[in-house]
Amino acid sequence: MKHGNEQKKKHRILKMFLKIILVIAILVLLAGSILFAIKVAPNYINHDITDKTNLVINYSNVTGRMKNDLVIDENNVVYLSMNDIKNYYDKHIYYDKKYDQIVTTTDTKVAVLKLNENKITINGQERAIKGSAILKNDVYYLPISEMEDVYNIKTLRADNKVIIESLDRKLTTAKTNKKIEVKSKATFFSRTIEKLDVDEKVSIAEVEPNTLPQGWVKIRTKNGSLGYVEEKNLKDKKVERENAIVEKQIDEKISLAWEYFSEVAKAPDNTGIKYDGVNVVSPSFFYMKLEDTEKENLTTFDIVTQIKIRENVGDEGIAYIKWAHDNNYKVWPKVSNDTLPTTIDEFSYIINDYKLRDLMIKEILGYVETYNLDGINLDFEYMYKDDSEAFSRFVIELAPQLRAIGACLSVDVTAPNGGDNWSLCYNRNVIGEVADYIVFMGYDQYGTSKIGTTAGYNWLENSLKTFLGNEEVPSEKIILALPFYTKLWQTKNDETIKGIVITMNSVNETIPQSASKQWLEDLKQYYVQYEQGGFVYKMWIEDDESFTEKINLVNKYDLAGAGYWRKGFENESVWNIVKDSLQLK
Repeated sequence: MKHGNEQKKKHRILKMFLKIILVIAILVLLAGSILFAIKVAPNYINHDITDKTNLVINYSNVTGRMKNDLVIDENNVVYLSMNDIKNYYDKHIYYDKKYDQIVTTTDTKVAVLKLNENKITINGQERAIKGSAILKNDVYYLPISEMEDVYNIKTLRADNKVIIESLDRKLTTAKTNKKIEVKSKATFFSRTIEKLDVDEKVSIAEVEPNTLPQGWVKIRTKNGSLGYVEEKNLKDKKVERENAIVEKQIDEKISLAWEYFSEVAKAPDNTGIKYDGVNVVSPSFFYMKLEDTEKENLTTFDIVTQIKIRENVGDEGIAYIKWAHDNNYKVWPKVSNDTLPTTIDEFSYIINDYKLRDLMIKEILGYVETYNLDGINLDFEYMYKDDSEAFSRFVIELAPQLRAIGACLSVDVTAPNGGDNWSLCYNRNVIGEVADYIVFMGYDQYGTSKIGTTAGYNWLENSLKTFLGNEEVPSEKIILALPFYTKLWQTKNDETIKGIVITMNSVNETIPQSASKQWLEDLKQYYVQYEQGGFVYKMWIEDDESFTEKINLVNKYDLAGAGYWRKGFENESVWNIVKDSLQLK
């Protein structure tokens, strides 16, 4: 009996042990199921949008993020809303109410489409297209499949998808070496989105390093499916197109010298002369002016349509351009509005009208091609604050067309902390984005209304910080322009009589030898004050020491380079400072 009881006891223990194992097994299975549900099951959920035509841009299906649905007409023309074009291709696209047209721009093109007209104008050349700009349900649409040359894209149709491929992006292709499944995630435990046969061609996406499991790649199939496959299942990998590279005219720091002469003067004869420390010259060749006529007898419209961009090149200017090119200097002549004998209202009228802006652009492009210029320095000053957007439009529409003919655009702007018509009339963020360079005119910190320095170091640096910070201008786009002059302030009884411009190279002969100089650390320049003829004279001196401190800001903030107003005002010794600081060849 005793032996039998022991056997029963062992049986009960074994049975209990088996139950425990079974419970553990169930718990493990349950945990595995939960883990699968949490981590793996989502990989099998189908998020495809099937009730509308999908848009695939390169390697992203953007359908769920679009502002408006695609429209495809009876001629299979694909339309994309202006809202979505703004999001993906041109943030500066706009509807021009006055002329009932849409204007869109890229790096090298300006395209204009009038509503409901089957034609497009690209950089001034008109051609017929199948579709037109349309207004549908209060939304503007453009026939993007007819604008491939504008945006440098290729549009494809596949199943319920439109694929838009950017032709300026790298393209890598491969073929399948066996029948494979394209997965929705970079893992076998995910939904199969498409099955591929042997030798099917796929495009391979560029992804950030270490973003995919080792051995996996992201692909796009010919049907527009986006998914993942193992790289070992691909063969004949080939780079068919590299990323487009934007080449700069100058592969070192820019060193720009303005060469000023009035519209009634001639370009200087520089035969046998070489400018040391300079790689760009900007002669004052072009200016806005009204034709010789009686202004009083004209309406505002008559006046603005007769304002042209005039030239002051002539034989002397042609010789100057040849001299510059023979010495390997780029020529970016200045285009200014400071000789415009009209009111700020008339300039406002011009800059706010697309057709008048376009006339100015055509004139500038004509001069660039006629005289084989390398670029343009746009110097438009004194504008209404409310015209900042219109001026930005001018820059937006000018820059691509200059770039298309191999010329670059630099735009002069003032410090960001001035008055409405002098400082707040510039949208530095847009100009810095669209133009090749934005030139910060770092001078006349104090103008005629208040006595002070022409360009204090702390003011320059704080202004640059605003450019880079609040204005979000890329450092590699900024040219810091420095003055080769200062002002001698004549005062009496603590009242300012006048400020007299004194060139850098005449400072020493202007100041009495007995005058004592005081170094101002915050301004990085000397200050001098003396009495003479019953007046008290004050000067914040621009000299080699002050210039050295200021030009070093170019390297401190990794700017594009420096500019100087103007050639002929400087000490010859500054050019050695320029070469050393900017490390010019």
